[in-house]
Amino acid sequence: MEQNTYDASQIQVLEGLEAVRRRPGMYIGSTDSRGLHHLVYEIVDNAIDEAMAGFCTHIYVTIHPDNSVTVIDNGRGIPVDTQQQTGKSALEVALTMLHAGGKFVSGGLHGVGLSVVNALSVKLIAEVRRNGSVYRQICERGIKKTEVEIVGECGPDEHGTSITFHPDPEIFDEVDYVYDILIKRLRELAFLNAGVTIVVTDERPDEKLERTFHFMGGIREFVGYLNKNKTVLESEPIYFSASQSDNPLETASVEVAMQYNDDYTENIYTYANNICTTEGGSHLVGFKTALTRAINDYARKNKILKDNDANLTGDDVREGLTAIISVKLVEPQFEGQTKTKLGNAYIKGMVDSAVSEGLSIYMEEHPAESKLMIDKCLQASRAREAARKARDLTRRKTALDSTALPGKLADCSEKDPTKCELFIVEGDSAGGSAKEGRDRHFQAILPLRGKILNVEKTRLDKMLGNAEIRCMITAFGAGMDSEFDESKLRYHKIICMTDADVDGSHIRTLLLTFFFRHMRPMIEKGYVYIAQPPLYLIKKGNLEKYVYSDEELERTLDEIGRDRITVQRYKGLGEMNPEQLWDTTMDPDKRIMLQVTMDDAIAADQIFTVLMGDQVEPRREFIELNSKLVADLDI
Repeated sequence: MEQNTYDASQIQVLEGLEAVRRRPGMYIGSTDSRGLHHLVYEIVDNAIDEAMAGFCTHIYVTIHPDNSVTVIDNGRGIPVDTQQQTGKSALEVALTMLHAGGKFVSGGLHGVGLSVVNALSVKLIAEVRRNGSVYRQICERGIKKTEVEIVGECGPDEHGTSITFHPDPEIFDEVDYVYDILIKRLRELAFLNAGVTIVVTDERPDEKLERTFHFMGGIREFVGYLNKNKTVLESEPIYFSASQSDNPLETASVEVAMQYNDDYTENIYTYANNICTTEGGSHLVGFKTALTRAINDYARKNKILKDNDANLTGDDVREGLTAIISVKLVEPQFEGQTKTKLGNAYIKGMVDSAVSEGLSIYMEEHPAESKLMIDKCLQASRAREAARKARDLTRRKTALDSTALPGKLADCSEKDPTKCELFIVEGDSAGGSAKEGRDRHFQAILPLRGKILNVEKTRLDKMLGNAEIRCMITAFGAGMDSEFDESKLRYHKIICMTDADVDGSHIRTLLLTFFFRHMRPMIEKGYVYIAQPPLYLIKKGNLEKYVYSDEELERTLDEIGRDRITVQRYKGLGEMNPEQLWDTTMDPDKRIMLQVTMDDAIAADQIFTVLMGDQVEPRREFIELNSKLVADLDI
């Protein structure tokens, strides 16, 4: 194309909300299930804005049988009078124009939330109750179909907004809402906004589902919820709050709730304007600094730490701690790779001050609980020193220092970690088959002997004394916990390859518990996989076919007939010869693998606590509730 053919006619101007429909991912992140559910959160965030301003107490979210959703709140109601800049009703402006909003507080997209949902919906109906009248406007795919009109009357004290929308199947990969996904986020919002009532109803099943969330204790109850299956040190969560309004641009409030339990891991969740800041930020830095300083100051003041004792470290004082830090501010600055790291510098000092003062007062007023806290921190310190000595044994000196690798590791020749795979294999028999069947260029094999320790119940120093765990840490090369360095990870596919029986499932769960508790970035980055070996080999004449589930077995037998059939059930990987293991489970062109992901860190923490923790009753309840999902348990 010649340069002079590039003229003004080729410059596109997208009218109204057309830009949203053309590039929906820019506004809601994606058009998969996550983006679909995000539509609901955008509308709910508008209601939460009203609650934070003190005008809304109840929010109702309903999923209808056709997968449309209605969100009703009893806030002030979107204004319907004429907006001076446009000459249009303020309701129409909010529905059809980007960056049109009067509230910029909660986790919404700063005024674009409602209009984006409108643009991505086949149909949206907005109803507003205020000034004794009910106002309605209907839009389709972001374009108004009716004017704002009065359709009824309401009481003089009635007020609020109702939004009903049907997601556009032309935009979204699927339009089927998952009730449990909505439940998790809406429960979280109820915790973060004390006193707000959120009712979530699903009208689709034969039996209507309804949950109501209302927490007067706010994040204190949130911490209690997170610790419900753990043994806690304090009878009630410790709580502090602070606010400042001297500078309009730095108006903010801070809430902190924390409680220790007898576990060995820390669970600290931070929020800014109800958004989970998974990468932390200034509020997390302020909390950690103040927590370490306040506990050390108390320990020295009360002669628990002697003059020649070293200070407790941040890791020491956070062992077994569950905490929620929630800040609400006027102009949040988000940074980081996924824009979930808070950058406002003044928040660090504000949180630091609130925690320093609040925790110091608490410890002076609660000497018994404080002694338990300090004792736990001292035990963590002693264990950490023992673990440091054990950890030194697991470190590789350089990437080329093969002598530092465990002897049982059959390494690959490729050195680029993005091309390397490590199979963690159960037992020497399967390990032998895997070593013979693999592609030595890029596939490494690490056989484990028996079951590794359950790290959920094991302190760090004892865990690092376990030979199998030390082998894994050394083979991976990236360290663990706060020292984990992704750049040193030697394999970008770490594949758990265990037998397809109860013991194999248990070993796999033990491995995943270890990865989640001590190498969580490996799961967050998508480096952990679960191999899917076949359950059966079907032979009929010259036909040989591997099948991977009982359902597939029945389906296959129906297809090929059941006469003169030979079915071999694989009890373990060791029953396969190297060629079979390669063909079914290790060949990248043929194998089936599950990637381990973690969309919800809170839910993951709770399930590991239930399955692998000390409390027996929650585990029994879990098994009773979910046993019906196990169709054929092979014991």
